[in-house]
Amino acid sequence: MEPSRDIKGLLAIMEALRQPETGCPWDVVQTFETIKPYTIEEAYEVADAIERGDMHDLCDELGDLLLQVVFHARMAEEAGEFAFGDVVEAVTRKMIRRHPHVFARSDADTPEAVKNQWDKIKQAEKAERQARRTDRGLSADGAASHLGSIQRSFPALVEALKLQERAAKVGFDWSEPEPILDKIEEEIGELREALREKDQAKVADELGDLIFAMVNIGRHVGADPEMALRGTNTKFRRRFAHIENELHAQGETLEAATLERMEDLWQAAKAIERQLT
Repeated sequence: MEPSRDIKGLLAIMEALRQPETGCPWDVVQTFETIKPYTIEEAYEVADAIERGDMHDLCDELGDLLLQVVFHARMAEEAGEFAFGDVVEAVTRKMIRRHPHVFARSDADTPEAVKNQWDKIKQAEKAERQARRTDRGLSADGAASHLGSIQRSFPALVEALKLQERAAKVGFDWSEPEPILDKIEEEIGELREALREKDQAKVADELGDLIFAMVNIGRHVGADPEMALRGTNTKFRRRFAHIENELHAQGETLEAATLERMEDLWQAAKAIERQLT
């Protein structure tokens, strides 16, 4: 087996890995459920490579993500459900259908018109998908409701954002950011009360409400909450690394340093960042 630029090579590798007698013992026993966490992880690693602007890593991570698609398709083929070719055919059919302004006759000639057209086509596809599920005797699982097509498998911040965006389309939304800030303050007060009561279930519930409200303000001010938090995570990594480096340079350790000492170094890291911006 040799490396190849042809997708057939990757399909052949996966087929070999999944052979019960001669394949990889780990790959052979995997299922859709056991592979799912890796699929999500690989998607995040693609996003990370993009954020770092590392094209070499992006190429590598896109390959890892593609492998996940091939893996799932192979397991489905073994179960007699569908094969990789069916996945490709389905997505090409979908893209052609959703871009009539490119592949057929359409009056959509602005980004806004294209977006409206895309939404209408998706709604038609949603109805067709629901009809197929009904014909196969499968439960709708709430898919017929206005929020039903929002996947529960999304990361929580993404799911919250999409729920709010969908609700906003029928007018269930704040008209401006200011009332949302009032709501955030209200949720903070309720969280404080839950903490005073030492009711752990209520604390978790109020914390969820607070985070949901924070997602809402992000949506209204045009700051994607997932990306905003990832940016803060990166900033935290950078500043904490400064603490580690400074302590190491002075012969100190994290474990022995006091909170006050680490806070001083944290503030120093912030000061350095301000000077660089």
